[in-house]
Amino acid sequence: MPGEMSLRMQQYYAHPRNAFWRIMNDIIGVDVQADYPRRLEALRSAGIGLWDVLSFCERSGSLDSAIARDTMEANDFEALFTQYPGITRVFFNGAAAEQAFVRLVAPRIDLSVKWSRLPSTSPANAAMPYDAKLRAWRSVLDVR
Repeated sequence: MPGEMSLRMQQYYAHPRNAFWRIMNDIIGVDVQADYPRRLEALRSAGIGLWDVLSFCERSGSLDSAIARDTMEANDFEALFTQYPGITRVFFNGAAAEQAFVRLVAPRIDLSVKWSRLPSTSPANAAMPYDAKLRAWRSVLDVR
């Protein structure tokens, strides 16, 4: 689920210390200075979609660990995969997204869709250096 700043701005990864857009710049050339619609278009042009596992949850603050587990509602991945049958891989930005997917979505979907967890780009994952995150995130290039 997006953090408070992302929700307020209605933009994924709006927090200036979140490394997501910087990583996208380094692996596919997304201009981090471009406006949000142009950054999204750069992702689409590279064959990358961006969507949350959760459509709703209750949480205090921005940390995934603060999400009330019993309030989690998943987005409709069945409809997504039906509308876009070319999707073969899903990458998670951190452990919480993967755990929510495994619990709420995986039991209901065609398991021919593969998924992988990548290190969180959140500033809360400061223990992992940027270069290590970037190396891991380059794996999205291997399946496009």
